[in-house]
Amino acid sequence: MEEQNVKLFTREELQCRNSREDCILVIHNGVYDVTKFLEEHPGGLEVLMELAGRDATEPFEDVSHSSDARALMKKYKIGELVEADRTQSKAAFSPQWSNDQPQEQGNSWSSWAIPLLLGVAATVLYRYLFL
Repeated sequence: MEEQNVKLFTREELQCRNSREDCILVIHNGVYDVTKFLEEHPGGLEVLMELAGRDATEPFEDVSHSSDARALMKKYKIGELVEADRTQSKAAFSPQWSNDQPQEQGNSWSSWAIPLLLGVAATVLYRYLFL
């Protein structure tokens, strides 16, 4: 969608769009009309209906949707939330396991170093006690 042609919605006006005939979800500040997708949704229509008319960003991300599912979403996007109703998203369509943070280097080191040290200590203790 071109930026100038994007339809803007408020959260208040979307709250009533929560039926099988008019099912809207908000995901990462985008507004999606999933009415025609209800019967096709692999998780069942109940999952979508439960969140209809509301922000479904967190449940959407919790399920870890595939890149195919994310691409399919574009087909159902009808607009975005007005600026005043937007929320800041930590990981708008980006995986949470990115390697661009320096502390992750330290975490990966400790993830194998501690078990290695425990194994060495167990070996030394075994040799000392039983041999």
